[in-house]
Amino acid sequence: MGNYFNPGNEKFDRMIHSEIYVDKTELIAYTNGVINTLQEYVCVSRPRRFGKSMTANMLAAYYSRGCSSENLFQNFKIAKNTTYHISRNQL
Repeated sequence: MGNYFNPGNEKFDRMIHSEIYVDKTELIAYTNGVINTLQEYVCVSRPRRFGKSMTANMLAAYYSRGCSSENLFQNFKIAKNTTYHISRNQL
């Protein structure tokens, strides 16, 4: 059985230390922009093996209240965005 509420950032931490990680953190800025709007339901539909689980783990690490993720995201594009500090570890 999985851990669905505040799953932590361990999986994202393992991903960013792998050889083939591609920075997709700008998706967080988009997600921050649609929260509490009529477009708040985001569908990530991609073919098999195109990183849906990696994206979900990244979003879980960013929004989870169960851990602090400031150090994990500081070297990525999202850290330069104005909404970065507002929503991190808040949902």
